[in-house]
Amino acid sequence: MADEYKALVDNNTWVPVPRPAGANVVTASSGALLQKLTRLLHSELAMTNLGDLHFFLGILGQRSSSGLFLSQRQYASDLLRRAGMAECHSTLTPVDTHAKLSAIDGHPVADRSEYRSIAGALQYLTLTRPDLAYAIQQACLFMHDPREPHLALIKRILRYVKGTLDVGLLIGTSPVTSLTPYLDADWADCPDSRRSTSGYCVYLGDNLVSWSSKRQSTVSCSSAEAEYRAVAHAVTECCWLRQLLQELHILLASTTVVYYDNVSAIYMSSNPVQHRRTKHIEIDIHFVHEKVSLVHVRALHVPSSH
Repeated sequence: MADEYKALVDNNTWVPVPRPAGANVVTASSGALLQKLTRLLHSELAMTNLGDLHFFLGILGQRSSSGLFLSQRQYASDLLRRAGMAECHSTLTPVDTHAKLSAIDGHPVADRSEYRSIAGALQYLTLTRPDLAYAIQQACLFMHDPREPHLALIKRILRYVKGTLDVGLLIGTSPVTSLTPYLDADWADCPDSRRSTSGYCVYLGDNLVSWSSKRQSTVSCSSAEAEYRAVAHAVTECCWLRQLLQELHILLASTTVVYYDNVSAIYMSSNPVQHRRTKHIEIDIHFVHEKVSLVHVRALHVPSSH
């Protein structure tokens, strides 16, 4: 094992991340093809076959009859020790959804580099922890000028990680038959810029394969506009995933069904009528409507309570 390599967090901070020296993951659609590929690599390169995947880039892979369980327990434990919170009390949730952080509340933190380093290391933890995506995205919004309330959020996330070290991502053995995204967005919840935050998660069959929580780049003039931007982001991700699957010779017979809870956005995906609530998102409207017209995407309503 190499000691560490460093990942760039911002212009001033590099975060150490573990990496095996010169290691690569080789996979194939069948055991015979994998053996053939390995023999070809052996003939061209000096290499050692380490067998089945167990540990790579700080991610532990455990095989069972249910599938492959991916966990970053050791990485999370090391991060807690590095932050001086290895013995902290755990908390049940990573973030208080009722309190919205502002960029100007509280006093600046004493050590900005330490804040940026911990926040950047937490970002790497979201590779197998989609439950942390929103909270860490919120903490990373204030990298330029972190303040005490932002540091309190970082500590709360670490306390949540302390109580959920065994949580990871299960890649099951169910058949790949559908691509299904779920998405949502708030509206103008940022107290400083009044921008909205959108998020989605995409399932390939029964397996979660992609997720995101992101502050929208522009201010939305209505809740329908904020929701529709979230739809466009999720549909874009699904189009890329379908193309990737096609390159892997996996053809999905069914249409991608997009679930979200805004009725106006669903109507706009089928009938892109322009009016004052939608004039700022014309490109997004036509992009999603085109995918719906081609029967690549179908939009369905799911109640917020679900």
